[in-house]
Amino acid sequence: MTSIQTPGLLSFTIAILVFFAGAGLNRAIEPLRRFNIPEAVTGGMLAALVTLIAYEFFDVEISFALEARDMLLLYFFTGIGLNAKLDDLISGGRPLLVLLVLTLVYLVLQNFIAATSVAVLGLPQGLTVFLGSASLIGGHGTTIAWAPLISQRFGIANALEVGIAVATLGLVVASLVGGPIASFLLKRHQLKGPRAEDAVVGLPDRLEDRQRDDMSHVALLRTVLVLNVTILIAFVLEGLIERLPIKLPMFVVCLLVGIVLTNTVPRLFPRMVWPTRTRALALVSDLSLNVFLAMSLMSMQLWTLGGLGIALVIVLAIQTVAAVAYIIFVVFPTMGKNYEAAVISAGFTGISLGATPTAIANMTAVTKAHGAAARAFIILPLVSAFFIDIANAAIIGFLAR
Repeated sequence: MTSIQTPGLLSFTIAILVFFAGAGLNRAIEPLRRFNIPEAVTGGMLAALVTLIAYEFFDVEISFALEARDMLLLYFFTGIGLNAKLDDLISGGRPLLVLLVLTLVYLVLQNFIAATSVAVLGLPQGLTVFLGSASLIGGHGTTIAWAPLISQRFGIANALEVGIAVATLGLVVASLVGGPIASFLLKRHQLKGPRAEDAVVGLPDRLEDRQRDDMSHVALLRTVLVLNVTILIAFVLEGLIERLPIKLPMFVVCLLVGIVLTNTVPRLFPRMVWPTRTRALALVSDLSLNVFLAMSLMSMQLWTLGGLGIALVIVLAIQTVAAVAYIIFVVFPTMGKNYEAAVISAGFTGISLGATPTAIANMTAVTKAHGAAARAFIILPLVSAFFIDIANAAIIGFLAR
């Protein structure tokens, strides 16, 4: 077996090429465009298949340096925070609470499905957490954090491998079903987005909106400067937060700092040009998200899924069906059966099966085609990347007793 490790700059460059490959496929294959599959997902899956072929048929294992990916994640969530106006946060109070309750209910449901499946199929009891919220709602980070404890407590030697495989497959499924769910809901209920609102992530696909773009190099540099300062403040605060009993991912700290700054600095310095809801910030956020997602998907080692076995595939299929049904029949009507509820429904696939960036990518693909949904981009990351992590840790701890 020959191992190839691509360095950082080359990995970043390949990710850009992967995005353009996905964009080309989306233009050429109408169903991908109709179901709002993100370009980075299409290209990333294609690249992952190429690395799988290289591994299976040519004994070549390709891996990528991903330091740039982690920084892009910080840029993206900082941009989300900088777009969070106080009025939106106030109006989002009730929807935020409703979405949190819906997510907590699904957290319990998902683990119930996992526990029942493990019992029926005769799988080791310790796999319950990795067939439920640890790997699917928690993603790779939560899986890696809990794997040593599960492996030791239940005597499962390959607990980490199983958890990573489930998290990877869940990420793939979440990336593929979010867009079609939103398309189905929009068409069935004849919903349309607001055409006149400013972009939150990404520039609209409509030609008339692109033509009124007034960005400049000064606006872009100003935006990057504000993003960098916000991230630097978040790094300083992270050292203080580490002393608290609550654990927050760095991108959540960046999100919260962005929210505070965007609702204080413009009021304290009204003459200062601030990037909230500007097309420059929307462009930087879109670029960061797309390259992040392309790097995440192209770096997936799909050959690790081969050891899942038919039983685990069955459980994942049940979890996928349950997630789709819950989104269509519970999340969408409870969130209001409107356009924003459809956007949140696309994002809920990332909560239930994948990860927060996948949720945002799905919502971005929908809003770029149909119109902005500013509040959705505020409440969903707060639920999926902050509140739900606390509840998930409590449930995993209970199941791991």
